[in-house]
Order: sequence, then C-alpha cells, then structure tokens
Amino acid sequence: MAIGTTIKVLYFAQVAELIGLREETWPLEDAISGSEWLALLETRYPQLAPVVRLKLAINQFHVNHSELIRPGDELAVFEPVTGG
Repeated sequence: MAIGTTIKVLYFAQVAELIGLREETWPLEDAISGSEWLALLETRYPQLAPVVRLKLAINQFHVNHSELIRPGDELAVFEPVTGG
C-alpha cells in the first residue's frame, strides 16, 4: 500500500494492553472523521467499547472526534488521563 492510502495508528497504555498492539497501519483512501474511525476501531476491537471515551491525536495534536483523519496521517489513540 502506498503511504498516501494508509494511516499509522499508535496505541497507548490500556488501549495497547487490551488489543495487544502498540502500533499498526490502517488502509485509508479518503478522509474520515474521528468518530467514524472510532466506530471502525470498535468493530475491529470490541474489547475497547465504548470507544467514545477514547482520546485522539492527529500528527501529535490532540483533536476532537469531529476532526478529519486523512491518508498519510499519524493517529494516536489513548484513554482519558485523570489526575488525583
């Protein structure tokens, strides 16, 4: 697959532990919203449900789920961080 038709996905902390991966490459032909991509993630890894709680970063910038993920992007997925 060409670089422009994929995204690199990085998984952190409990997300990585639940799916057994730190990173993988996903095919992506066209831009997709973070919410749409999270729905695909939940289909692939049902153990992550509910995915609406997960946070996303695109190209190292924290983003809302409405932001577009584009082919060639790097996407990071992680649990919300809480302080105490």
